[in-house]
Amino acid sequence: MNTPAESPRYFAFISYSHRDEAWAQWLHKALETYRVPSRLVGQSTSSGEIPRRLLPIFRDRDELASATDLGRTVNAALAQSKNLIVICSPASAQSRWVNEEVLAYKRLGHAERIFCLIAGGEPNASDLAGRETEECFAPALRFQIGADGQATSQRTEPIAADAREGKDGKPNAKLKLIAGLLGVGFDALKQRELQRRNRRLAIVTAAALLALAITTTLAITAVIARDDAKRRQKQAEDLVGFMIGDLNDKLREVSRLDILQVVDDKAMAYFASLPTKDVTDAALAMRVDALQRIGGVREDQGQMPAALESYRAASAAAKELMERSPGDVAREASYANSLTWIGKAYWFQGDLEHAATNFAIASEKLRRAAAAKPDDSDLAYRLSSALTNTGRVREIRGEFAAAKPYYQEVQKIFERLSAREPDKTQWQSQLGDSYNNLGKLAVEQGELPDAVAAYRADQQIKMKLAARDPNNHDVQENLAISNAMLGRTLAICGHGEIARVYFGTAVTGLKTLITFDPTHTNWRYLFARYSEQLGGLMRQLGEIDAAVVAENESMRELESLANQDSTNAEWRQQLAQSRLEGARLALARKDMTGAEKLIGTAKDAVGRLRENAPDNRNLILLSAQTDIVAGEIAARRGEAGTSRDTWSRARDAVAALGKTGSDINFLAAWATCLLLLDDLENARPVVSKLAAMGYRTPDFVELATRKQLDFPVDAQLSERISEILKLESVFGEGKQEGEARQPTQH
Repeated sequence: MNTPAESPRYFAFISYSHRDEAWAQWLHKALETYRVPSRLVGQSTSSGEIPRRLLPIFRDRDELASATDLGRTVNAALAQSKNLIVICSPASAQSRWVNEEVLAYKRLGHAERIFCLIAGGEPNASDLAGRETEECFAPALRFQIGADGQATSQRTEPIAADAREGKDGKPNAKLKLIAGLLGVGFDALKQRELQRRNRRLAIVTAAALLALAITTTLAITAVIARDDAKRRQKQAEDLVGFMIGDLNDKLREVSRLDILQVVDDKAMAYFASLPTKDVTDAALAMRVDALQRIGGVREDQGQMPAALESYRAASAAAKELMERSPGDVAREASYANSLTWIGKAYWFQGDLEHAATNFAIASEKLRRAAAAKPDDSDLAYRLSSALTNTGRVREIRGEFAAAKPYYQEVQKIFERLSAREPDKTQWQSQLGDSYNNLGKLAVEQGELPDAVAAYRADQQIKMKLAARDPNNHDVQENLAISNAMLGRTLAICGHGEIARVYFGTAVTGLKTLITFDPTHTNWRYLFARYSEQLGGLMRQLGEIDAAVVAENESMRELESLANQDSTNAEWRQQLAQSRLEGARLALARKDMTGAEKLIGTAKDAVGRLRENAPDNRNLILLSAQTDIVAGEIAARRGEAGTSRDTWSRARDAVAALGKTGSDINFLAAWATCLLLLDDLENARPVVSKLAAMGYRTPDFVELATRKQLDFPVDAQLSERISEILKLESVFGEGKQEGEARQPTQH
């Protein structure tokens, strides 16, 4: 058996795709900071003598000099490395560089010292029809090399630890990898790690219980010993501050959400037991911050009603502070910001009426505060959040003309902030978001070229920010959102192939983020949302197998989220949307039973959601779309009367909104119903209006063609969109990855 050099310079060489940079950084740090159990140090194994530390680790990211030349630095590092670790994902499987590094290491005779960490994708998926893009092993890992140093057709099975959720997971995968590197059993390291973890948990748990005990004692003492009440209360609130601050952070680190919830609940109970009148300003201000922190934790845990309770308590304390000092701009702004948090919680529960009230009051108060302090960037930032959310409520009610000034005001705010502080990433990102808002309005008003221009401006800003800071997860999330929204608009315009690229990069980017942190609910939600939209596009392009993969991923993720928090109306609405697309896909596959089941669950879900928000335009549209598909199922069953009744109900639901505005989604739904009902006389003017707007989804084009209606391409509009995109600059580099119409919070 060939072995590496006796005294290698590096303990291991990490090979990875630049798109897995976050994984590489995590693994590098995890290996170099790992302390080998002392009882194992010095033992001899098949891998050599076990060291005390796994140092040093080589991780290089210079570009290849050419297609096949790794460069002297990389080749030298490979030759001087005891082990090669390959981070495996669909990105690395397609990376020419990763493949060359594996081949180079095998040519050194060290094939048995190659270890894999699966970060995403599926091992040997290239052998499965329709799943080739999920392959995570590079070709050099899957095949042996011959005497000439080139890959042969003889298969080999890589040694791999699987970090994916539902498999080994990151902690166990790390230990399995280390066990392989050292040549010891996994159980030996696992038991040692459990002992270390238990010691840490014991310390943190003891601190939590001690803090709770002391806080309770001090609170009681504050009541009994009235002469000493203020001092005791301050001590108690300082401890509560520690509990929901530093202690919360430590509990998160060791994944003790059970203790975290107890701590936050105790803190809430303590605050609820105290008056707001007889406390100092400083203590009350601390209470506002603490209660908002608790609300944020509860929101992250998917407990929206509990989050709303915390935000309301914070707002009551902020209002008391404001009333103590009339005219104090900072306190008025703090109170207004607390109303934005409350509005956000209402929004997520589908209560737009209360959300709108809180957003509107917050906007007016923050306008006054910002006018009094025009150079205060933080105030301007908070104002932009309240304005954006106010606009979004107006938008979802169909009040597009009323929403637009709010979005334009936000755009001007960030243009000023970007000019004042050009190096601040946050302002650039928010400026991009303001274009995004205006793009959404343009779609709803049938101004598709304007929408593409706005989304393209947003995407360009986000792409530059992502290139500047590739390890910033928030920036990568924002780029994924921008790519998806631009892709969706291009799909509406009939630019399906280009749209697929943008959707694909968005979904891939979010999948990478989820792999890094599978508990991040917003990443999971966005991934599911855009997977559903990508699946719908693939279906319309005739790529059924790929559409099935995307749709299944969407529904699986959304069902998991909905089970986690049944009160989140947005998640439940998107799950209904995903099931609707699943029904369309089942029809395309001639699976009538599957289509009926999916459309039934979608209709039931939309009906329940509309009970709380009967005027929600998105739900009205979604309800009509489910009826359209239900009618198609009935028609294929030969139930002509049922299909006509169902399509008529859908037509009546959208006709009024289609007649009175230019919302392209309602116009398309209305025209679809008219065409299915063979009401060609009334359909022609609506179809002509859609054609003039540039609406050309494959589904609609196919239906209009089937009904023998003229639906010409507007060459001028198409040329304008192509000019906006400047396709050569979008895809020339080939290195960028890839709507959240939800409330914002600053």
